[in-house]
Amino acid sequence: MNIFVINSGSSSIKYQLIAMPEAKVICTGMVDRIGLEGSEVQYKTFREAGEVKKSEVRPIPDHSEGLRLVAAFLSDPEVGVISDPGEVHVVGHRVVHGGEKFSQTQLITEEAKAKIKDLFPLAPLHNPANYLGIEVAEQIFAQAKQIAVFDTAFHSTMPAVAFRMAIPNEYYEEHGIRAYGFHGTSHKYVSEKAIDFLGKKESKIITIHLGNGCSMAAVKAGKCIDTSMGLGPMNGLVMGTRAGDVDQSVIFYLVNQLGYSLDEVNTVLNKKSGMLGLTGFSDMRDIKQRYDEGEKEAVLAYQMYAYHIRRFIGSYAAILNGLDAIVFTAGVGENDALTRQLVCGEMEFLGIQLDQGKNGERSAGLRVINTPDSPVKILVIPTNEELEIAKQCFELVERKQT
Repeated sequence: MNIFVINSGSSSIKYQLIAMPEAKVICTGMVDRIGLEGSEVQYKTFREAGEVKKSEVRPIPDHSEGLRLVAAFLSDPEVGVISDPGEVHVVGHRVVHGGEKFSQTQLITEEAKAKIKDLFPLAPLHNPANYLGIEVAEQIFAQAKQIAVFDTAFHSTMPAVAFRMAIPNEYYEEHGIRAYGFHGTSHKYVSEKAIDFLGKKESKIITIHLGNGCSMAAVKAGKCIDTSMGLGPMNGLVMGTRAGDVDQSVIFYLVNQLGYSLDEVNTVLNKKSGMLGLTGFSDMRDIKQRYDEGEKEAVLAYQMYAYHIRRFIGSYAAILNGLDAIVFTAGVGENDALTRQLVCGEMEFLGIQLDQGKNGERSAGLRVINTPDSPVKILVIPTNEELEIAKQCFELVERKQT
């Protein structure tokens, strides 16, 4: 079964064509920096002679254009892997917000699409991009089953004490206002890898997903018991363009004192804040360059970024009542040694002791970057949301057929 996985983020599209159940990756790639300068589509396939790569730097204004470029690479006469779109049997879509309507992997129907669309206000940077991916894929891969895997699903095990908010009950009971959490596919994948590595099913783990969007999860015995994002994917950690946790009074001040509309406030907190608001750049690679040059805005931004992560590590260690490992994953978590250094510094009281040499090394798989005598393991685990999505899609199709 050929499963084409589309993982649309706020400024990127990661994709893989995976043969299941073998979990054989046929091709993989990424559309990066969508809507930004230097946007690029990357493509890689695997043949007997080795890897074949192709890339193209060009303006990619939106996700629709990005997906059409990916489809063109898939059927390219020189490097393509399919001659007919019918060779793709399933398209698996990452959908960020499932609300309380979707807690499991879902075959996409018109009714499901309508519900996904209803959730746009809760994930305005993501669900529209996810929905667009579905609509474009339905056109390109018309014969394939379209399946949605929801980021919120992994966090559905949170207890009420974690997901409820201290506001009048009717807002939850009538409107579903609560914390849902996001990046669940990634948190699920890397926490399972960490449990396997530790060889301890009852382990207490903090997973730290750091990309353009950032979140953390407290995972106890494989179940999420708390996470940093809430009703929508805007709060918690400092992110690329999102503010993370802010004092609610800021919103009222912007509206009542500065005359902002609520739409303008939403735009500020969702699209103009975070690292972009602090430095003028949303991509950590750009900010790291300025940090190395000693630019004070970049230095402060990095310190704030790490500070918020450290605060959550402390609180999650408390609610877990102990800690076996912390896991860094996603683009920044896996590749930015400076972030890991700033996060793990002066955390000895929690048993977190970073090995600076190991932290600076790079490798493709799971890496242990703590000192030998560190009570808490510090792991870098490359996430593979696409493989996790493919597995869940395959399992759903298999269940439907039996």
